[in-house]
Amino acid sequence: MGNNLIDEVKSEQFAERMMTILNHGALNLMISIGYRTGLFDVMSELPASTSEEIAKAAGLNERYVREWLGAMVTGGIIDHYHEKKSYSLPEEHAVWLTRKAVPNNIAVTTQWISLLGSVEDKIVECFKNGGGVPYEAFKRFHEVMSDESYQTVIVPLLDQTLPLIEGIKERLEEGINVLDVGCGSGFALVHMAREFPNTRFTGYDISEEAIDRGTAHAAQYGLTNVTLIAKDVAEFDDVQKYDLITTFDAIHDQADPDRVLSNINRALKDDGVYLMQDIAGSSHVHNNMDHPLAPLLYTTSCMHCMTVSLSQNGKGLGAMWGKELATDMVKNAGFTQVEIKEQPHDPINYYYIIRK
Repeated sequence: MGNNLIDEVKSEQFAERMMTILNHGALNLMISIGYRTGLFDVMSELPASTSEEIAKAAGLNERYVREWLGAMVTGGIIDHYHEKKSYSLPEEHAVWLTRKAVPNNIAVTTQWISLLGSVEDKIVECFKNGGGVPYEAFKRFHEVMSDESYQTVIVPLLDQTLPLIEGIKERLEEGINVLDVGCGSGFALVHMAREFPNTRFTGYDISEEAIDRGTAHAAQYGLTNVTLIAKDVAEFDDVQKYDLITTFDAIHDQADPDRVLSNINRALKDDGVYLMQDIAGSSHVHNNMDHPLAPLLYTTSCMHCMTVSLSQNGKGLGAMWGKELATDMVKNAGFTQVEIKEQPHDPINYYYIIRK
């Protein structure tokens, strides 16, 4: 198409959008730093303060804090009073940026961009040559995943997520057997184990680092009803053993998700329940046009979920495998009842209530 046929207005609008994208991408990095250094938490407790006062309160270097404040002010995150050379974090912004804001702290999620960016060179090579990037290439993965999971899994687990399964809290109080497949650092299991001492909790995850971290966490509370085991979840062969099995954003990452789902079906008692929390979305891109986080989820999928699976010669489902494919795969694994629920606190996930 020749340049004389270009819609100049459309072109200029796109150029403006690109400028916005560049600024927002930069702000994402600065917001992540604000979260990691505790600057948002500190500023939420301070009156309007100078960069020196903010740096001192946070125990940070003033020159770096001052430059960070420049990005935050020009990005509309923090207010600036130039006469007094002071800065303040509006309360309306703090409710989305501080650790006190859990489960609504969006600053937690900004960490993913720098984490994904750290493997960009490797992903570019995969575009050219295929293959994938393994878990161990993502240096802060378990730390960031724990932060994210605390919001989307741990905080709402007892009062919002478990009640999606009628009667399950009463059964947990009486005492049942629970398995978390792909448990990561096991924080969800520890959280439940403290609340339901009569129930026995088991977690499987392929990462020994994550299992060691979770075991140490359970030991801090002196728990004797939690067992975390380093295991490839495509290989476990428990039979009719568990009353409740959970997976929290774990299935789409698997190299062999069909086999994992079949293993879960075999391990679940006939009257048991399988709770699968996984990414909200459709298997068809045209159905995701109105998804508020679709670009982020596809990016995370391309640069983590999909590539990790492909690095193991796996299926490479990706985070946006979608409810249509997920439902088909669950039924192919031998389950007959699949109910999909949503929760207002969590725009990222669906909650599948699955039975034999």
